[in-house]
Amino acid sequence: MSDPLQLVDQDNNHHQEDMEKFTHRTRLPVPQPEKVNLNLWSYLKQCIGKELTKITMPVHWNEPLSLLQRITEYMNYSHLLSAAPLMPDPLSRLQQVATFAVSALASNNERMGKPFNPLLGETYQLEMGDFRILCEQVCHHPPVSAFQAESLEKNYIFHGSIYPKVKFWGKSVEFQPKGVLTVELPLCGESYTWNNVNCVVHNIIVGSLWMEHTGTMEIVCHSTGLKAIITFKPGGWFSGDSDLNCVEGFIIDKNKNKLKFLYGRWTEFLCSAEPSSLAMLLNCKLDKVDPGCGNLPKHPPLLMGAVPDSTILWEADPRPKDAEIFYNFSSFTMKLNELGQGGPLAPTDCRNRPDIRALEEGDLDLAAQKKEYLENKQREFRKPFKNKKESDWWAAKWFTQSKNPHTNEDDWRHTGGFWSGDFSKSPQIF
Repeated sequence: MSDPLQLVDQDNNHHQEDMEKFTHRTRLPVPQPEKVNLNLWSYLKQCIGKELTKITMPVHWNEPLSLLQRITEYMNYSHLLSAAPLMPDPLSRLQQVATFAVSALASNNERMGKPFNPLLGETYQLEMGDFRILCEQVCHHPPVSAFQAESLEKNYIFHGSIYPKVKFWGKSVEFQPKGVLTVELPLCGESYTWNNVNCVVHNIIVGSLWMEHTGTMEIVCHSTGLKAIITFKPGGWFSGDSDLNCVEGFIIDKNKNKLKFLYGRWTEFLCSAEPSSLAMLLNCKLDKVDPGCGNLPKHPPLLMGAVPDSTILWEADPRPKDAEIFYNFSSFTMKLNELGQGGPLAPTDCRNRPDIRALEEGDLDLAAQKKEYLENKQREFRKPFKNKKESDWWAAKWFTQSKNPHTNEDDWRHTGGFWSGDFSKSPQIF
């Protein structure tokens, strides 16, 4: 049997080769424009406690991406999923999927701009390296984005639906990515589900903006009953900036036995260690009643390799040079508005949106005009159906509504046909 750690190292090398092969541009056409001097408080004070997805926001607070492209950023570290079926046992496979789930959030680091809300029927497609992904805006009221990513070698499928909720609380904005995410490993007969944690941007009115993920992510393998319970610790749980972005958790079995300890920062790395090594480091006994980290003694953030005999599962790629003047985009993100990735481009693809293109070119006035044009066009299209439910007059093109078979949550599944390239019946939404 091959050494699983050796397999991870080999796959990391393949990931770097793929990134080098498929990295086109390393920067946007122009730097991020200076923010227009708007009275932010006078605008936002009317929004306290409200659902911001229902409110039109000025284009000055956007980044030149659709939410569908932000979802595609889950695949930045797709090599982690590719390696999962190669792992020799269920514990190692769950650990690999949990590592992917944490890494999927790394692109959000220091990203303060708001993605453009997708139009009903909008799509995004990408084929890169060893995977391809399709996203579609399947509902507008309430907004729902569905996606499916798959390995070109057919060794995994990653799919889900996002029901975003965005609220302003006076000093912070909270993004709640509701919806279930599922990974299927057909060769292993295993399926995993989890829900993403919330993202909070602080100091909206006064001070320097900073963001964090908070909450608990529970990745469940439904065929074995193994779970990875990972806590995203809020800032201030210990002291100073050094405690930001920390994650800690355990992989447990059906009897709540702790099998592995996972720790790191969702912005930088994730490590694995034996629970006994953690107990020795912290001089404590691990509570079997609490499957998470709630009863661990208070301790400073655990740096990479802090727990004896740790294994490094994942490290984040460095950001491109001058990323701070290009919306803090990762190398992966810099490529998302390029054309020609994933075969013939659907007319509904958000790379065809004139408002996103204008913002990427640094023309705020034109971006605002085009954004208003598209929103008005969408409103005019909806007028004849004002008194009808959306499902009575609109059907998603590439996904169908369903219940997740593992969690019974609302979900959407890809119906097939997209990658044949026949877009003759696609709506003209732009």
